[in-house]
Amino acid sequence: MYFDSWTAVLHMDGHGPYVWSAYAITALVVLALVLTPWQRSRQLRRSLQAEARRQALQEEHHAPKT
Repeated sequence: MYFDSWTAVLHMDGHGPYVWSAYAITALVVLALVLTPWQRSRQLRRSLQAEARRQALQEEHHAPKT
């Protein structure tokens, strides 16, 4: 193994803060790139369902009674 301990992995001869912050920032960006479209599609789906319900109620309300 390249490193002798987990402390050495975290420290990386003084480069640890840079390396691990780069990994963290990359993970956050990837997570945002995945979650943002997913959240927007959920909102759009909810909005379309609400609009469909409103239209159905409006058509039901304005339908001629027989």
